[in-house]
Amino acid sequence: MPKWKALSLLLALQLSATATPALADHSPSCARPGVLFCENFQSVPLGGATSLNWGVDTSHGTLTVEKATRGQRVLHVHTERNGRAFLRVEDFAPPGNSFYGRVRLKAKAFPRKPDWAHYTLIEATGQGAEIVRPLGGQYVPTVDRPLWGVGADGGPTGDWTNWRESAPSREDVWQCVEWRMDAADNQVELWFDGVPQPDLTVSTRNHGGNPVDFVFPRFTTVKFGWQLYQPNEGAYDLWMDDIALATDRIGC
Repeated sequence: MPKWKALSLLLALQLSATATPALADHSPSCARPGVLFCENFQSVPLGGATSLNWGVDTSHGTLTVEKATRGQRVLHVHTERNGRAFLRVEDFAPPGNSFYGRVRLKAKAFPRKPDWAHYTLIEATGQGAEIVRPLGGQYVPTVDRPLWGVGADGGPTGDWTNWRESAPSREDVWQCVEWRMDAADNQVELWFDGVPQPDLTVSTRNHGGNPVDFVFPRFTTVKFGWQLYQPNEGAYDLWMDDIALATDRIGC
């Protein structure tokens, strides 16, 4: 074999070997140690979403498993007006009441009316008053943009969303969202496509609610989907994939 052909073949093999881990990292690692819940929808039948591994919570909304552009099965969340549609991870008991989460998602559009329209995509609840929303947001009329924000409701801190202008809710694009719930300081922190978003971090004394301590409930349930809380005549569509909860950061 000519020397230039041998070098070309060696380079191609090296590039192939380098690319393979990146592709593997993009798939959910359900078998890795520390995974508490994992769903990639590849074994879930197409059509109305149902599984023995999770529950469904809907009102004026539907959950459907469908094929994405490249044949990957994904969860299609659809709601009408201010409806809700959630996949529910139940009987959840993370060690030390702390855990990491990861989901890939794409929202067709976010609400732009009424002013301060508030939406939730991920919600964690349990034994205790606080409803913790590690991923939600609001349409902020003063900047005319929908913005991501960590939030809560139902507890002493009240109803709040800690939105930031540095974290716009991006429409019609797939994103990998990771978050961490750390019970040591009741801290929630987020990453978007692997990049930390420290502006969104909240904790016991640093949050967007009433000037009292923000304290996690004893988590038992985590929900993934969509809910809009204000009256609205629109319809909303969201796609989710590669949902995972774990004791360690999962990565994108």
